[in-house]
Amino acid sequence: MPTQKEQTSIPTTKVERASKFISTGAKIGTNYLKHYGKKLVNPAHTKDELHESNAIDIYNSLSQLKGSALKVAQMLSMDKNLLPTAYQNQFAMAQYSAPPLSYPLVVRTFEKSFGKRPSELFDTFSTQASNAASIGQVHKATLNGKQLAVKIQYPGVGDSVKSDLAMVRPIALRMFKLNPTEYEEFVGEVQSRLLEEANYELELQRSIDLSVKCKGIPHLIFPTYYPALSSQRILTMDWIDGLPLGEVLKNKSLSKSESQMVGQAMWNFYHFQIHKLRSLHADPHPGNFIITPEKKLGVIDFGCVKVIPSDFYTVYFQLLQPDILTDVAKRDRVFKGLKFIYDDDTEKDQKFFTEIFIQLVELLGRPFRSQYFDFEDDTYFEQLYQFGEQISGLKEFRESKRARGVKDALYINRTYYGLYNLLHELKATIDTTSFRE
Repeated sequence: MPTQKEQTSIPTTKVERASKFISTGAKIGTNYLKHYGKKLVNPAHTKDELHESNAIDIYNSLSQLKGSALKVAQMLSMDKNLLPTAYQNQFAMAQYSAPPLSYPLVVRTFEKSFGKRPSELFDTFSTQASNAASIGQVHKATLNGKQLAVKIQYPGVGDSVKSDLAMVRPIALRMFKLNPTEYEEFVGEVQSRLLEEANYELELQRSIDLSVKCKGIPHLIFPTYYPALSSQRILTMDWIDGLPLGEVLKNKSLSKSESQMVGQAMWNFYHFQIHKLRSLHADPHPGNFIITPEKKLGVIDFGCVKVIPSDFYTVYFQLLQPDILTDVAKRDRVFKGLKFIYDDDTEKDQKFFTEIFIQLVELLGRPFRSQYFDFEDDTYFEQLYQFGEQISGLKEFRESKRARGVKDALYINRTYYGLYNLLHELKATIDTTSFRE
């Protein structure tokens, strides 16, 4: 059951939400003044306390705003190359433990969607949320002997996507040192996915489609969905007994063989979607998975789905082919196709970005260059994180007038990054060839 204090209202108008961002900015400014004051007294004073204060203030504000602002924080928390630990830890709470909405607001959502209160639709309905995330929260219900999970979207989520992303921009650029050109290139892709995520009718269709097509994969379980009890802002499905994957990982309650089984199921699930369906669950964070008492992997959220265009698929997955780093003509063709380099780059830029992306492709593609890969290997992940930190500190990336990469890669890269991290936490050795025919 939730321990956080429930929210009785959410700022929904542009003015209300902008005011919240402005007040957050003022708090951050005060934190910086305190930091520099302490730095004058003690030159050895580090930024750890500053990061901690900023992380708490930003998360608390975004938690009250919900929606896209909180979703972006969740996405940032998954990128260990980008954020200091204080931000990672705070923002990770957005995955499945944000402050829940009060019950009267839940009732109001039902009355707008169905003209009925939850008590008129279900035999029982919990007045407290079982968990609360960035876009919506889940309540437990029963009907005709079935246990159900009912996901309710927060008010104003869909209407505030564009304005929220505009207001998050200065925080993302200034505090996290993102490249303005790349931010503008990719923000449209983020906006499209977030607008889709706010459409529960679309999520219902995709959930049914993907879960039916993936049901033959061993050790996976999916809920049944109920269109008659779902709407634009409410989604009803079977309740899957078990514990959230994040809690299981934290408690280290899986045996080695169970971790292997869950990890392989997860790997097979993603690669079946990528290579067979060309459409995938693009949000691999622990809050979207349940570990059942039988140690099966329950997939409970298809809100964020990336449809992979055929022309992009053809170019992008050449990065995983064995000869991509030895066949120079092929490498350059693929690098240009993915906008890692451009024909009219200076010779210096072509050389610099080619060398950087060779290292990146080697690192990220390493699991595919042997049949079995040990994701428990700390050395590999240290190399991955250190390289990410190195890239984020390079002025050539920060000051590039062009985006280095294509927008269709954003959610594919994010999916792989999240998948690798989950497999690392599971300490699983994976048969990486299992998805191939």
